[in-house]
Amino acid sequence: EADLVESGGGSVQAGGSLRLSCTPTGYIHSSSCVGWFRQPPGKEREGIAAIYTGSGSTYYHFSVKGRFTISQDKSDNTVYLQMDSLQPEDTATYYCTFCLTRAGVILPNGPNWGQGTQVTVSS
Repeated sequence: EADLVESGGGSVQAGGSLRLSCTPTGYIHSSSCVGWFRQPPGKEREGIAAIYTGSGSTYYHFSVKGRFTISQDKSDNTVYLQMDSLQPEDTATYYCTFCLTRAGVILPNGPNWGQGTQVTVSS
């Protein structure tokens, strides 16, 4: 079973962009759901984007629709999260893990969480 390692966080100003990477270290099934989650300070972790690697179907939390884009590079199976028009409320620790979707809600379905990658957006 693959491990997924997130990277690419950093500090940006409001309105800026950042691209996060979710890099597999093992086999990923062709129909796997890979999701991005974030945990702002003082809040619960929430699913914000997901992609099914076989079909390419994507899902987004309403708060990031139109600003964030999840994609997969089929050449190396890396899953990206392109984040545009970042706002201070996007400040959080971001994680990727296997997932499932239920009525459009992105839920974690991985065996563990990684260390996460920090995104800080200043005004």
